[in-house]
Amino acid sequence: MPPARHPDAPAPGELLGSHYGQCFGCGDEQPHGLHLQARAGEGVSITAEFTVQAAHQGAPGLAHGGVLATALDETLGSLNWLLRTIAVTGRLETDFVRPVPVGTVLHLEAEVTAVAGRKIYCTATGRIGGPEGPVAVRADALFIEVKVDHFIDHGREEEIQAAMSDPDQVRRTRAFEVNP
Repeated sequence: MPPARHPDAPAPGELLGSHYGQCFGCGDEQPHGLHLQARAGEGVSITAEFTVQAAHQGAPGLAHGGVLATALDETLGSLNWLLRTIAVTGRLETDFVRPVPVGTVLHLEAEVTAVAGRKIYCTATGRIGGPEGPVAVRADALFIEVKVDHFIDHGREEEIQAAMSDPDQVRRTRAFEVNP
């Protein structure tokens, strides 16, 4: 089915914020994280950006491919805010088109292309030098909708308890609750 933006999704242009402060991709409590910031776009799309820091390099002066894959994964996962669903990465296929130097601001765009039951199909690109710059990385992904119990059942007890006692984390989790 074609994707449908949830009526209670953040408005186009709205900053989505972090889903968890300790998240390596978007969390503001991770000193070496990507600190990726995503904004809602039109339809079921988002834009995001992050600056490649020295801590993100693989080869001298260049972003590590795994960090770039993480940036794509985080951007694609942020699409779920627009669907108002909780989902995890089931598959991530990444193409590395050109090197990304340290200090580069990577501009990311992602959109949901289809939804089939619990499966969410999406695609993303990362560009150097602005939204119209050359493509450096791109990805196609499959996300699988899960219940919050997925994280409770499989996460480490200390982090689960800390998140459950954090009022902001509880608020973010409840934002995805939809009446049956």
